[in-house]
Amino acid sequence: MIYDLAIIGGGPAGLMAASRASELGAKVIIIEKNRQPGIKLLLTGNGRCNITNRIEDHKILASQYGPNGKFLLSGFSKFDAENTIEYFENRGIKTKVENNNRVLPASDNARDVLTALLIDLKQHQVTIQTGVPVAKINTADQKISQLVLATGEEVVAKNYLIATGGKSYPLTGSTGDAYSWLQKMGHTINKPTAALTPIIIADKFVATLEGLSFKNVLLAVKQNTKVIAKEQGDIIFTSTGLSGPAIINLSRLIAAQPIHNTKLVLDLFPSQSEKELQTNLQTAWQEQPNKTIKNSLSILTSPKFIDLILSRVKIDPTKKVNSVTREERNSLVTALKFFMLNISRLEGFDKAVITKGGVKISEVNPKSMRSKLISNLYLAGEILDLDGPTGGFNLQICWTTGYVAGENAI
Repeated sequence: MIYDLAIIGGGPAGLMAASRASELGAKVIIIEKNRQPGIKLLLTGNGRCNITNRIEDHKILASQYGPNGKFLLSGFSKFDAENTIEYFENRGIKTKVENNNRVLPASDNARDVLTALLIDLKQHQVTIQTGVPVAKINTADQKISQLVLATGEEVVAKNYLIATGGKSYPLTGSTGDAYSWLQKMGHTINKPTAALTPIIIADKFVATLEGLSFKNVLLAVKQNTKVIAKEQGDIIFTSTGLSGPAIINLSRLIAAQPIHNTKLVLDLFPSQSEKELQTNLQTAWQEQPNKTIKNSLSILTSPKFIDLILSRVKIDPTKKVNSVTREERNSLVTALKFFMLNISRLEGFDKAVITKGGVKISEVNPKSMRSKLISNLYLAGEILDLDGPTGGFNLQICWTTGYVAGENAI
């Protein structure tokens, strides 16, 4: 059989492309090397599946993806966040909006989202071949002629879509196989790096803070004296460093940069200036002058962090607050506003939510997702050099590029 469209990769981008193409009457096959499609989709949002981010203005939405975000503007005009919500609600998935415009299924269950996609494909008679990887892609005259599977079977189609993802979560099958295929076809691959990942800290004392979390912290990454990235939000200490939404997003901003002489500076009270924090501490201490400084700080944070801070500024934790000198108070405030850590590295692909890097987008037509080098090849999802912060933005890349590819690759 000659298919209209053969899709390599049964992740969110591939599934959406198959849905749209089959809806338009195309004969579609998905080739997925795992035993079932959508494994990585089940992990998104910690199993809850953050479907998208409800930003209606396309320019604002595109800006979340950095300089490469402009590539998505054409796609958003065809299939944006509102279209994504409508798509799933039309297939029985009720949604809800949480903090920062995050859209999730009302059930909080990623499997419901995957099931809705698979039911749609079954209704449109999409063939899904699982458990067999693609071994080779044959090309001739700047066109793909057929796919050769590991079994030796050949798959022939009019058009082909590569939606294999990047290298994050390799246990889900995202091992970067397509990069070498695409390079052989002439495509440029911008170096794939792990992004949206925890940060490993060189300072050994962080292990003593494991499990400690802070809300709304302002983070700044410094190389020498230059601030190269900033982020604000919630963090949590791990046995080896830091994680949490703000850390994950910050890692994306520094993923492609060399980590050398790099420090992470935490402002634990960004809503107060140093002067305001000093005044507030002084007022609190005047009201309870006989409290120990350790007990007086218990309303601000946990005892183990207080011990660390006081040790850093060399203040006896049993000292009464009415005995604290101005210099000691200033040192304490500085430590709370500029808590400095030494970055060792980012976690690797096994802990990364996404891959930063991939196929150079100038080699892909944003209106159709067709390769500018191979006439019957289309590309969608994480294989492209597109990435966004946490909060549904990266799944929206998959939905948008998959939909556009599916509509055009028939």
